[in-house]
Amino acid sequence: MVQDLILRSHVVRYRRRRWLTADGHMVVAPLPAGIAGHFGPELRRFVLAQYHRGQVTVPRLVGLLRDIGVDISERQVVRLLSASKEDFLAEASDVLRAGLETARWITVDDTGARHRGRNRVCTQIGNHHFAWFATTGSKSRLNFVGLLRAGHGDYVVNQAALAYMRGRHLSGPVIARLAEHESKRFADRAAWTAHLEGIGITALKVHPDPVRIATEGALWGSVTDHGLLANAVIISDDAGQFNVGRHALCWVHAERLIHKLVGFNYRQRQAIERIRARVWWFYADLKTYCRDPTPAGRRALDRRFDRIFSTRTGFVTLDRLLMRLRANKGELLMALERPDIPLHTNGSENDIRCQVTRRKISAGTRSDAGRDCRDAFLGLMKTCDKLDVGFWNYLGARLNVPDAPCVPSLPELIRRQAAA
Repeated sequence: MVQDLILRSHVVRYRRRRWLTADGHMVVAPLPAGIAGHFGPELRRFVLAQYHRGQVTVPRLVGLLRDIGVDISERQVVRLLSASKEDFLAEASDVLRAGLETARWITVDDTGARHRGRNRVCTQIGNHHFAWFATTGSKSRLNFVGLLRAGHGDYVVNQAALAYMRGRHLSGPVIARLAEHESKRFADRAAWTAHLEGIGITALKVHPDPVRIATEGALWGSVTDHGLLANAVIISDDAGQFNVGRHALCWVHAERLIHKLVGFNYRQRQAIERIRARVWWFYADLKTYCRDPTPAGRRALDRRFDRIFSTRTGFVTLDRLLMRLRANKGELLMALERPDIPLHTNGSENDIRCQVTRRKISAGTRSDAGRDCRDAFLGLMKTCDKLDVGFWNYLGARLNVPDAPCVPSLPELIRRQAAA
């Protein structure tokens, strides 16, 4: 049994019939399905797979294609990667929407990205069914909540929005102005800004900034109004911008804070090691609880958490860190209430590694179309992996490659798996 691979150039010249109608219009016979421009669907699939799955740079990809016998330039390869990809971009957006509609939990992370010669931020959102990436110019909470709208552009003042504003300590009179006004839904940012100006909120110069808090609340209201993240838990590494909705913290990142401490003598090093051992022992028992949750186990773990993180070791830096972690008890022990969620953000760490690799290989993107396509295809590739769909087959189905297997819509597959 011998497996092999055939790579060779193949050129076809299509002669298309033309008809001139009585009214002077020219009718041209259509090309076969999948033919667009001067490069066939198999070549376009190969370029996309090599660039995104293989992490091959454009110059090396051009060299490879020329070695095979394809007459192509770097500029043409760039066009194959980023031009006329509206269908892929739309499906990537729908993947996020389907994922947030069906998710019981999501993990989030971000990393640096270069775009137009400037430092940007790539945010990852996903779970075991989907992954999605977006490169933006900010890592603020305002930006993150805006991404959670999954393409919707409206601002909504509902009960979830008002609760968010109260939780962020927005003053009562400002909340009352928003709650009592007859307008509750705004089509876009311009309409929302005009509304804030009309009720006098933009003129206020207090802390916290009422415009920012009110805008974050209206964005969160839009998220809930569209049925996204209903009762879902957002799990993060304790970066402040991700602390919205029902929030849980990653235990791996929490323990890493202890691991990074440096003891200056034998006693301090021993204190660090003893606390780390107790934390990992607790973590193992917490995983056991998640597999078989019981009321007695929940009470026992709650008490153990207090004992561990109330310990006074005599190492001041360690003691302060333990106090800080104890203050996050509700988020670290969210699994006691929701044993179905993971205790870490390893999924996001693994997903976003492809973006880090791409950043190291290709430095950054130069056009908005290139940025959007890079993010979309990385998300689609990771989603295919999670849905057990071959990325090669997915590209073949979408590009109308002859004899390629049919691949259903990825958002449809996400909804099926979530319902299973």
